[in-house]
Amino acid sequence: MAGSSEVVVAGRAPLPAETAARAVREVLRRERRSAFISLTFVGRDRMGALNRCYKGRPGATDVLAFALPGPDGVLVGDVYVCPWYARREAKRHRVPLREELVRLIVHGTLHVLGWDHPDDDSRNRSPMWRRQERYVAALG
Repeated sequence: MAGSSEVVVAGRAPLPAETAARAVREVLRRERRSAFISLTFVGRDRMGALNRCYKGRPGATDVLAFALPGPDGVLVGDVYVCPWYARREAKRHRVPLREELVRLIVHGTLHVLGWDHPDDDSRNRSPMWRRQERYVAALG
């Protein structure tokens, strides 16, 4: 991995900040990439406002990610995760909340690194999704 990475965690999350930061760092390590990433946990209303403003979509979503090249080509990214949405999805899929939060952190980090998936039902079979699920399993 060229360069160094830094992860900053903000907002209230139902998991320790170090656990969240470790998930981001592990994705960066496995992808052999470096980046400066801020990870922010936001409530349903704030996530809805961000989704409306930046994606033009109504209502809250699970995760939003933004990437931009910083000085000297260093990748800088912002990942926003909505614990309210994560709780709902964890219950729906019958997985622990911690697992769903890690999944969203990994998902957002992969988006920052340039990975993408279709927006239809095939997203769960996409290369990005398969990669994400391997990382989530490894983070156990």
